[in-house]
Amino acid sequence: MALKIQIKPSQKILINGAVIENASGRAASLIVHNPASILRDQDIMQPDDARTPATRIYYALQCLYIFPEEAEQYKAIFKRFVEPYADAAPSARPIVDEIQQQVQGGHIFQAMKTARKLIAHEGEVLRNVEQNLAETLRHPD
Repeated sequence: MALKIQIKPSQKILINGAVIENASGRAASLIVHNPASILRDQDIMQPDDARTPATRIYYALQCLYIFPEEAEQYKAIFKRFVEPYADAAPSARPIVDEIQQQVQGGHIFQAMKTARKLIAHEGEVLRNVEQNLAETLRHPD
């Protein structure tokens, strides 16, 4: 089944590692007729943006998705980040388990979507830590 993609003016997408930009002043449509690794602008994380443990997990998955010919390298990087994260943030274990199952099943794009939940969870945990620290500093009892 073909996939139809709408690309806004100046929007970029990645198809099998090639960056494609809509250079026209109007929306463009593409139809992809065979399986391909496709990421839209909003799904692409730049290397400099992978600063936290959860974003590093997402970035490793993104590389695994974009560069399947280097799967072993990126799976090793993913594994190096994911287990320490789950150990450090036990409340993230269900999300981590889901990501690992998706990776084992070869569903890398789904794993990337689930990793976005992990990034949101990480943000929530950090906000809670900051709030608790601020409260402790206000009331040092």
